[in-house]
Amino acid sequence: MSAEAETAAPYRVLARKYRPARFEELIGQEAMVRTLSNAIRTGRLAHAFMLTGVRGVGKTTTARIIARALNCVGPDGAGGPTVSPCGQCQHCTGIAEDRHVDVIEMDAASRTSVEDIRELIEGVRYRPVMARYKVYIVDEVHMLSRSAFNALLKTLEEPPQHVKFIFATTEIRKVPVTVLSRCQRFDLRRVEAEVLADHFTQIARKEGTEIEPAAAALIARAADGSVRDGLSLLDQAIALADGRVSEAQVRAMLGLADRTQAFDLFEAAMRGDASAALAHFASLYAAGADPALVLQDLLELTHWVTRVKLAPSAAADPTVPEAERVRGQALAERLSMPVLARAWQMLLKGLTETQTAPHPGQSAEMVLVRLAYAADLPSPADLVRKAGTAAPSGAAPAPAPAERKPVRAAEPVASAPRPQPVGDSAAGSRGTALARSAPQPQALTEPAEPAEVLPQPDSFAAVAQLFADQREAILHAHIRNNLHLVRFDSGRIEVRPTEHAPPNLTNKMGELLTKWTGRRWVVSVSREEGAQTLSQAAAHEAERILTEAAAHPLVKAALETFPGAAIEAVRDLGPAEARPEGPDGERDEVSGEEP
Repeated sequence: MSAEAETAAPYRVLARKYRPARFEELIGQEAMVRTLSNAIRTGRLAHAFMLTGVRGVGKTTTARIIARALNCVGPDGAGGPTVSPCGQCQHCTGIAEDRHVDVIEMDAASRTSVEDIRELIEGVRYRPVMARYKVYIVDEVHMLSRSAFNALLKTLEEPPQHVKFIFATTEIRKVPVTVLSRCQRFDLRRVEAEVLADHFTQIARKEGTEIEPAAAALIARAADGSVRDGLSLLDQAIALADGRVSEAQVRAMLGLADRTQAFDLFEAAMRGDASAALAHFASLYAAGADPALVLQDLLELTHWVTRVKLAPSAAADPTVPEAERVRGQALAERLSMPVLARAWQMLLKGLTETQTAPHPGQSAEMVLVRLAYAADLPSPADLVRKAGTAAPSGAAPAPAPAERKPVRAAEPVASAPRPQPVGDSAAGSRGTALARSAPQPQALTEPAEPAEVLPQPDSFAAVAQLFADQREAILHAHIRNNLHLVRFDSGRIEVRPTEHAPPNLTNKMGELLTKWTGRRWVVSVSREEGAQTLSQAAAHEAERILTEAAAHPLVKAALETFPGAAIEAVRDLGPAEARPEGPDGERDEVSGEEP
């Protein structure tokens, strides 16, 4: 080829130029490669394969390698299916160039209808034109319509011997189980960052470019397990660097914060210095760092410091830079687990806010402000400990739990007036006053504590009555109206809540039953239909009694004698001896009133 032809040849991106052509060139998929190699070597080939995984891990590439392995005939034209396709025969070259007549690739994202599948099925009956197998590669198969899946089922279950199906999808849960059960499934894993970084370094060297290890690690981390995404980023980095790819260039290209600056920002926020944290963020933002990516960096640092605190051996990983190892260990020694867990939750919530905020920079600053101010707050365990020791000196000791009288929500709580501090002493005693007065409002909202252990309820109706007796009117109403009983055992209740039931109703029931009876009760949610609610059952029982009363001969006679009369209520008057006698000596059983 002449120099002019070489100059005129179009540039091929790295993702296509270095696409694997054989199984041994696939990276990060050792389990799948071993299984397929053994199947081809022993002739135990399935008629349909399902390849699933995130984008860019090699699903379509693997499908083409399988097609080449099944149809390769070797350089001499006399070979059979092989684990290592020759790459020289007409089938290998035709499949590699996407022009083989017997290897049909279909994009299900653009051809989703049942007519497209019927066209595919019509071609299945014909034998291959020139290859050993006719191979159908269907990419993004989860995009097919339900009718298209149904049309494919019969052919997929009993295909001709000369046909192989290879499906690829990123959404395996959207594929019907009837299709999955007819395929041999392979889950392609995310490629580990260390493997990707080494792979990118080798490709950069083949392209005549040097890349710093830290730069390759940044690209591998940004690729998130996808080889194709990483090669696209590497292609961009090589074009940007023009000779040598450095860490600073990759950070600028990806909009990432410098790791040292990220540590500075994290340390400023965790020591409660909001002003320094905002100054660090302003510097990163001015340098082009994306606010959401800055928060992601802080999340990664929080996770890293937590790992080092729980498993110090994680800091001994040789792939971790020295500066990151030293600073991470120092933060792990200084920060407690509650503080790290709280920082993780705040950053995670703040990241979501920043990604949807109209001004991401302002949202990220507010996250840092909250993080800095929360750094000085005590942990929940410290608050509980301080609340227990906040009683003023000289105060009467609290009564023992057995002597403490229950305080109910409906009862007023009287408190003696407290003298107000005057002058400079007001500010100094404010914290003590708050600590002294804090328990009083809490006593109004706490459930009533029985003076003694209550009897164990032996039915669901008894449970509802127990809540009524303990003056839990709201919970009693929800239990009667919004719970369908599925199963009742001593200590365990299964119910199906209605849509009007509070989400924490079952948890509250279990807590209060355990507290009142002195025995652990578990109230769980079931999907079974269950019985009628207690209120529905009571209404049906009242209707039944009213119907029986209306059928009584005396009642019928009374209703016929007094036109327009109606039965308003049926009351049980107790034992027969206690009932009043009528004029004719009969006991009164039904009370009827004329409207």
